[in-house]
Amino acid sequence: MLSRLGALLQEARGGREPSIDLLGAFVEHWKGITHYYIESTDENTPAKKTDIPWRLKQMLDILVYEERQQAAAGEAGPCLEYLLQHKILETLCTLGKAEYPPGMRQQVLQFFSRVLAQVQHPLLHYLSVHRPVQKLLQLGGTVPGSLTEKEEAQFTTVLCSKIQQDPDLLTYILEGKIVSRKKASREPSALPREAASVKDKEHPHSKAPDRASCGTRALTTQLPAETQEPDGGPGEGSLITSLIGLCKSKKSRVALKAQENLLLLVSVASPAAATCLVQSSPCCPAIVEHLCRLYRSVPTFLDPADIATLEGISWRLPSAPSDEASFPGKEALAAFLGWFDYCDHLVTEAHPVVADALAKAVAEKLFMEILQPQLLHVSEQSVLTSTALLTAILRQLRPAALLREAVAFLLGPDQQAAAPEDSPRTLCSHLIGHCDHLSDEISVATLRLFEELLQKPHEQIIRSLILCNLEGRPYVARGSPEPESYEDTLDLEEDPYFTDGFLDSGFQPSTKPPPAPATNSDGRTAVTEIVNSFLCLVPEEAKTSAFLEETGYDTYVHDAYGLFQECSSRVAPWGWPQSLTPLDPHEPERPFFEGHFLQMLFDRMSRILEQPYSLNLQVTSVLSRLALFPHPHIHEYLLDPYINLAPGCRSLFSVLVRVIGDLMQRIQRVPQFPGKLLLVRKQLMGQVPGEQLDHQTLLQGVVVLEEFCKELAAIAFVKFPPHGPHVHLSPPSEGHV
Repeated sequence: MLSRLGALLQEARGGREPSIDLLGAFVEHWKGITHYYIESTDENTPAKKTDIPWRLKQMLDILVYEERQQAAAGEAGPCLEYLLQHKILETLCTLGKAEYPPGMRQQVLQFFSRVLAQVQHPLLHYLSVHRPVQKLLQLGGTVPGSLTEKEEAQFTTVLCSKIQQDPDLLTYILEGKIVSRKKASREPSALPREAASVKDKEHPHSKAPDRASCGTRALTTQLPAETQEPDGGPGEGSLITSLIGLCKSKKSRVALKAQENLLLLVSVASPAAATCLVQSSPCCPAIVEHLCRLYRSVPTFLDPADIATLEGISWRLPSAPSDEASFPGKEALAAFLGWFDYCDHLVTEAHPVVADALAKAVAEKLFMEILQPQLLHVSEQSVLTSTALLTAILRQLRPAALLREAVAFLLGPDQQAAAPEDSPRTLCSHLIGHCDHLSDEISVATLRLFEELLQKPHEQIIRSLILCNLEGRPYVARGSPEPESYEDTLDLEEDPYFTDGFLDSGFQPSTKPPPAPATNSDGRTAVTEIVNSFLCLVPEEAKTSAFLEETGYDTYVHDAYGLFQECSSRVAPWGWPQSLTPLDPHEPERPFFEGHFLQMLFDRMSRILEQPYSLNLQVTSVLSRLALFPHPHIHEYLLDPYINLAPGCRSLFSVLVRVIGDLMQRIQRVPQFPGKLLLVRKQLMGQVPGEQLDHQTLLQGVVVLEEFCKELAAIAFVKFPPHGPHVHLSPPSEGHV
C-alpha cells in the first residue's frame, strides 16, 4: 500500500491521472493508524518511532492534493467528507489526550495545525471540526512548561490566522461549547454534502469506510472513559485561556507569539465578538490576574532609584537590559513592567468594549485592591516602594481608557475647590500629605508621582490640583484697577513685600529694575519686567553661576521652549481661554485658598534653605511643570510678580521674596559665605570632590534657589516672548532682558 501511494503522489506531481483513487489510499492510512492501537502491545514506544507520523503526513498530502484537483471550488472532496463524517479529528483528539503512544499529543497538534492551515476549504464551521478543536484547546495552555508548548503555539497561531481572515469566526469559536454525547447525536452535520451520498459506482472502495469506522469504534472502547471527553465547564479551555497560558511560557519565542496572537484577536474583534470576549470569556480577568501575580512577585524593599532605571521596558523585550546595573528583584520588576506594557498595548489596540473592560479590571484589581492599601499603609517601606512602582506605571501608561481609570483612582471624581479645614478623605489628599512626609524619601517619591501625573494628557489632573481653586481669580484684590493684560502691571518696587523695613534688613536686589515702560501694541513689553523680576530676585552675594561656564540663563530658555511647546500641544484640545477672566467690581471678596496641592508646594518652597538637596530639586521641578501650563490664571498666579494680591493671599513670587529675606538674615551668620557657596556649587556639578561643609544644606538650598529663579524667568520668556512668536529665540543676557 505504501508503494502504491508513493506512485500515486509521483504521478500527481507529473501531471498524470492517478491510477488509484485517493479515498481508498486515505482510508487505508487511517486503518493503519487504528490497527496500531488494536494490535500494538508496546506502550513505551514513542509515537515518532511508529508509522503514525508518516501516515498522518500522507493523509494530509492526500487532502491537499484532492482539494487542488476539485473542479468546483469550495466543494468538499470525498476524502475530506470522509474525515468529517467519520469524526477522525475527534478520535485523534481523544488519542492525543490519552498520550498513547507517548508523544501522540504532539503529533495530533501538528496534524490539526497543518490541516487547518493547508486545506483551504472552510472547516471551523463544521461541528466535527469545531468540537475537537475546542477539546484540543482544553488540553493545552494549562500546564506551564508543557512539552508540547511549541506545537500548541503553532496550533493557536493557525486558529488566529483563520480568525483574521474571517473575524466572524471569533464569536463562533468563543461561544463554542463542548456538546455532550446525547446532544451531539441529535445535531445534524454541518457538511454541505453527506459522505453517504457517495455512490458505490463512483467510489469502488466505498465499503472501506465502514470497516475503518468499525476499527475506530473498537479503538474508542479500549480507551479509558475519562479520556473520551475533556473536563471543563463553559469558558474553560478556550482559545483565550490557551493563549494566556502560552503567554506565561518560559520560552520567549512561544510567549511572544502567544502575545501577538492575543493582540490580534482583540484588535479584529467585531462588536459582537468584543461583547463575547468581555462577557463570555476569561480574557480580561485572566490578563489582569497575571498582572497582579507579577506585581506581587516584586520585592517590597526595592529602591525607587533602581525602579527608575528600568524605564522603557517593552513587552516584546521584557527582560531587563543587560547593560544596566543589577539589583535584587530586577528580573521580577522587568517582568511586571513588561506585562503592564503589554496590557497597555492591548487597551490601545482592542475594540472599545474590550478596552474599557480591561481598563476597569486593571483599576479594580491592581489599583484598588493592591496598590491603594499599600499607599495607605503605616509601613514607610510599603509606601515608598508602591509609590515608586505607581510612578513607573504612569510613565508607561498611554491609552485614554487606562489613563481615565488611573486619574479617577488617584484624584477621585471631586473637582470642587478645597477648603483649608478639609480633612484628607481621598487617596489624593493622602498622597499630597505624603509630599510633606517626615521621611524625605517618601516626599521625593510622591512628588515624582505628581510630576509624572502632570505630564499626562488629561484635563482633570490640572483642574483638580490647581485650576478649580483659581477660578474667578479670588487671589486678586477687589477694587484695584484691572490691567488690560497681565503683562501691563505694577513695578517691582511697588510690590507690597518690598517695604522699606524689609529692604533695610539687608536685602538689596542685584540690579534695580527700571520703571515699567509703556505697553507696546503687541501687549508683550511687560514680560521683560517679569523676567527681570525673577533674574534680579537673588542678590549678587548669593549668586555663583556667573563664575562657571554652561550655567547661564540661555540653557534654561532653550529647555523651557521645548517643554512649553510639548505642554501646549498636549493641552490644545481642552479649549482653554486666551485671556484672564474679567473681575466683577461689584462681587464681594471671598476667602481664597490655593488648594492643598499648592499649599504643600508653597510650604515646601518656603523651607528650601532647610531641606535636603534632592527634595528641593523635586519641589522646584514640580513647580516648573505647573508654570509651563498655558492657562492665563496659572500664569498670573505663578509667574506674575505684580498682581495685587488679596489680603492674606500668597503667590509663588511672594513666597520666594520671603525666602530671600530669610536668606539675607542667615548669610550674616555664615563666615566666608561666597567662597563656601561657590565650592558647594562646584561639588554639585562634580567639578571638585565632595566634602562635608558647615551649613551645607543652606548652601545647597541657595544654589537651587538661584537656578529656580532663572528657570522661572525662562518659562515666562518662552510663554510670552517680547518679540513675537516662539521662533528663533535668542536668550537675553543674565540679569537683564
